[in-house]
Amino acid sequence: MSFHGMWDDLAPVGRASDGGYRRFAWTREDHVLREWFAGEAAARGLALTTDRAGNQWAWWGDPDATPGVVTGSHLDSVPGGGAFDGPLGVVSGFAALDVLRAKGVAPSRPLGIASFVDEEGARFGVACAGSRLITGVLDADKARRLRDVDGVTMADALTTAGRDPNALGRDDETLRRVASFVELHVEQGRGLVHTGDPVGVGRMIWPHGRWRVELRGEANHAGTTPLADRRDPMLDLAAFLAHVRRAADEAGALATVGKLHVDPNGVNAIPSQVTAWLDVRAEDESAVRAVLATLHDYAPAEESWTPVTVLDADLADVVSGVLDDPPRLGTGAGHDAGILAAAGVPTAMLFVRNPSGISHAPAEDADEADCLAGIDALATVLERLLT
Repeated sequence: MSFHGMWDDLAPVGRASDGGYRRFAWTREDHVLREWFAGEAAARGLALTTDRAGNQWAWWGDPDATPGVVTGSHLDSVPGGGAFDGPLGVVSGFAALDVLRAKGVAPSRPLGIASFVDEEGARFGVACAGSRLITGVLDADKARRLRDVDGVTMADALTTAGRDPNALGRDDETLRRVASFVELHVEQGRGLVHTGDPVGVGRMIWPHGRWRVELRGEANHAGTTPLADRRDPMLDLAAFLAHVRRAADEAGALATVGKLHVDPNGVNAIPSQVTAWLDVRAEDESAVRAVLATLHDYAPAEESWTPVTVLDADLADVVSGVLDDPPRLGTGAGHDAGILAAAGVPTAMLFVRNPSGISHAPAEDADEADCLAGIDALATVLERLLT
């Protein structure tokens, strides 16, 4: 099926009236996406495998005989996310395979297309959960205990989805099948807009992490409790937000509080507790640590941490050589490519220009011509690595 056909099939899944997407791991929408991936694999005669974390792999050739070159990305989204973050890489992987077959390329090693589960971590709070699990970065027991906002554990969600939560864990068998990984992704910024190029090559991924902060108060009646007698954690939240913003600005970092849980969350009740999730990123780890150093009074609990990831320089040189030296970009966004790279898999990234520069929002965009240029670039890189 063509790029357009695949894109049109995916477009309605989990889409809201404002154009944003809600595609969370192990939900009905996720099931539809997994069925779509399986269908695309079957339509091409590819062998479909699923690893211990539930990541899907479609293989052209036998990776147990010879480790293969893999491309792909993820299909889940943040709440209200855009259409391109993740799915562009998966669709482009299938489309690039079609290009190679149409050219009559006879690969000397297998080609795999991967769809990683729960890359955004939107439901259970840990980004790149699927790749972290198979590389052993995320402990399986911890993963099973993770809860969504409704109190559903990952173990329960997996059981409801028809999977065995006890299967979670490091998957060396799957990792042995991957000789190298090339992830195509929409750019989450405007670097390529400024250079005028449709496609760029990844250089490194900034260090980044997530922390949870609990702010405790005392529940009481909104209409009968004098202001002087209140212990309102929402005021503590306001102070925390202002503090984080100042600390990030002084350190040269990016800090965001984008998720809150208020208990009991009633319009006429003073909250008893507010839980805030903090995301901090910077080009240099010392800047992230500088922000965290100012938060001792808030006792932040680390939920995930990814150190700086320098993508494979030799592979980047190969990619740049076959693509006539496109721009090399660093990124503050995390990716499964970074998790695999940290685990020792030679990894490269391609970025497709985003004219809006917006990501994780409905305005995330990529022109059709640039998407097609990305597919051509990916196919060119894969052909070089496969032959």
